[in-house]
Amino acid sequence: MTNDHCSWVATPISGQLLRGALELEQTERGVLPHRLPAWARVQCTDPQLAMAESQPSGVRLAFRTQATDIELDVLPTRYVYAGVPPRAAGVYDLLIDGHLVRQNSAAGGDIVTINMAAGTTSKEAGPIATLRFADLPSHDKKVEIWLPHNETTELVTLRANACVELEADSSRKVWLHHGSSISHGSSGDSPTSIWPALAASLGDVELINLGLGGSALLDPFTARTIRGTPADLISLKIGINLVNTDLMRLRAFTPAVHGFLDTIREGHPTTPLLIISPLYCPIHEDTPGPGAFDVSALATGRVSFRATGDPAERKAGKLTLTIIRDELRRVVLQRATNDPHLHYLDGLELYGQRDFADLPLPDQLHPDGPTHRRIGERFAKLAFGRNGPFSVECA
Repeated sequence: MTNDHCSWVATPISGQLLRGALELEQTERGVLPHRLPAWARVQCTDPQLAMAESQPSGVRLAFRTQATDIELDVLPTRYVYAGVPPRAAGVYDLLIDGHLVRQNSAAGGDIVTINMAAGTTSKEAGPIATLRFADLPSHDKKVEIWLPHNETTELVTLRANACVELEADSSRKVWLHHGSSISHGSSGDSPTSIWPALAASLGDVELINLGLGGSALLDPFTARTIRGTPADLISLKIGINLVNTDLMRLRAFTPAVHGFLDTIREGHPTTPLLIISPLYCPIHEDTPGPGAFDVSALATGRVSFRATGDPAERKAGKLTLTIIRDELRRVVLQRATNDPHLHYLDGLELYGQRDFADLPLPDQLHPDGPTHRRIGERFAKLAFGRNGPFSVECA
C-alpha cells in the first residue's frame, strides 16, 4: 500500500465493513444501517421505534489501512423539537488501534421537526455531507469510525488515499445488550463514551447495542431478534420504558418477562444472561407513568420530563421502578434454580440515590456524559470484573 494524496480509493460500504448493525437497507443515496431486521420492523408501526432502531448506536466501520486521509460521505437525519434549541450535531469518533484520535460532525442532512404542541411532524431534505479525517499516521493500522448514536445515518461513500482492507473477524467475545434510551446513549457525549460502548471497551468485547430509545418494552420481535443473533454474552436492562409508557400492569409484566427470557433461551440456552433492573430515577421511583414532557420547562426552551401517574394506583397493579426491581429480582431467583447462567444486577448499583445527588439527571430521566462514564465503569467492574457474570472465570 502506498499513500498518494492525489489518488483516492473508493470502497463499497457493505455488511462486512460494518459492526454492530443487524441489517443494511439499500436507499436511493446509499445504505442505511438498521439495528432491527426488516421482518421485526414491519411488526410494529410505532414511529418512536422506527427512529430509535435506525439511529446507529454502537455501529461502526472497521477496516485496516495505511491511509493518512479518509473521507466518508454521509446523510444524517436530525430530529428537533419546535421551540427548543436544537441539540448539537451527532459526533463521529475515529479510533486507531482502539484509541480515540479524532472526532467530527456532519453538516447538512435532513431535518425532522416535531411540534409537540400541535402534534405535527415535518421534514426538510438537506444535502449529503463529507467528513474528512486528515493527517493520520501512515503505518498499517486498524481504523474504526463509530457513527453517531443519536442520528439516523445513511452511508454514501468511503474513500481513502490508500487501499482499505476488511478487518479480520475479531477473536473477542460478542456482547449483545438491550435496553432503553439510557442504553441507546441519550444525552451522552459521543458514540464511544456512552455507557455500553465504554463498558465494552473496558471489558475487551465486541458490542452489539440494542438499546432502543423509548422502546425497551418486552416486544416479542425484539426477543426473537436476540434469539437469532450470535452472541457470547447477553444483558437486558428492563423497566423504565414500561413505566413511562404505562404499557402494562404487574399482572402482564411478570409473564411478559418470562416469555421474553424463554424466547432468548431457545437460541442461547447456556449463554451468560444478565438481567439489569432500572437505574435510579426520582420521578418514577414510586410514581407510575405515563411520563410526559414538562410543559413549563418547554416554555423556557428546556426539555424535561415528569411523571403523571397517581401513586395510589400501585394497588391496582400500576408499575413503578421500585415494583419492577422487586419483581425482576424475584423472577431471576426463581428461574436461576434451573438456569445457572442467569444473573441479576440491581440497577441502583450502577446509579443510585447518592449518585443522583452528585450527578443529577439534567432532564430528570437521562444521564449526561459524566454519568454515562460512571455507569459504564461500574458495569465493567461488576459484569466483566473478577467473579462477575461476564468474567473469564464465569462466562
